[in-house]
Formats: sequence, C-alpha cells, structure tokens
Amino acid sequence: MATIAKTNDTQMINGAITFPQVRLIDAEGQMVGVVSIEEALKSAEEAELDLVCISPNPDNPVCRVMDYNKFLFEKGKREKEAKKKQKETELKEVGLKLTTDVHDVDVKRKMVIRFLSSGDRVKVNIRFRGREMAFQDKGYEVMTSFAESVTEYGTVDRPPKIEGRNMVMYLTPAKKK
Repeated sequence: MATIAKTNDTQMINGAITFPQVRLIDAEGQMVGVVSIEEALKSAEEAELDLVCISPNPDNPVCRVMDYNKFLFEKGKREKEAKKKQKETELKEVGLKLTTDVHDVDVKRKMVIRFLSSGDRVKVNIRFRGREMAFQDKGYEVMTSFAESVTEYGTVDRPPKIEGRNMVMYLTPAKKK
C-alpha cells in the first residue's frame, strides 16, 4: 500500500478521503455500490491495495481499489507517450535585402521550403539600411514575389509590415491534404 496521503494532482488516497460514503469499484473493475468509507478502506486493506478517490464530486464520490504506485507509473507513461507524439513548431528566420540577387533569393527560397515542409513557421525579414527606407514599396514587391514563390508549401500568416527599419512577414506551413 502507498504511504502517500495526498499528491500534487489533488488525488486523495486511503486516509485522506473524508467523504462519509463513497461509490466503490473493486480491484477487478466491478461496481460494488455505495458503501461507508470505513468499509471501503477495509476492502482495500484486505486486497493489500490502495483506495483512490477517482471522482471527488461531493454529491457522488467514486473510489477505486487499485495499486496507486502502478497507477502513477502508467499515467506517467501515457503522458510521456503523448508528449512524444506532439510536434513542437519552431519559428525560423530568413533575412533578405532589397538588393539580394536572384540566385541568393533562390537559395533562401529553398531554405524556407525546407523549413515549411518540416512544419515550422518562418519569419521573413528585410532590413532597410540608409536611403533604402525611401524604397519601402520595393520591399513590399520583394516580399509578395517571395511569398508567391513558396505558395504551394506555405501560406502568408501575417502580411508584410514595417516595424522600425525592418519589414516582417510570417509564413505558416500549408495544410496537408
């Protein structure tokens, strides 16, 4: 039997259960019915297992006779497996300039396609230096042509926008069919 009275999950076990009567489920998963807490604790002690409060609803508390340490282990395993299956998206950044040559833009485009294919968001950035601030409309043209070149792999999440001396656009991966 576990010696833990109350865990950080606010799961009550054994002596920490304060309800006068509980709905009891035995170790095999069979519904026993509504019994007093003393009778439920005695049943758990006879089976050399723990009494765990599964549903602490004051109107209808449900307790189950089980091995609490095994329950925690299985729960941790399930959570770890679920976390493993999740894809964590990252934000990748690619920088362009107004004067970036065609070949260099193609290299950046291939990089962005690789990022979008692996499921990451991409931040496309143009930094305006010196007198380039007077040619912001050229920056919009560069951004829209770049976005059009990767439309089959991703969509524009946030259109180009000036932020200080930078123009920023966000791309997200295209939905897979």
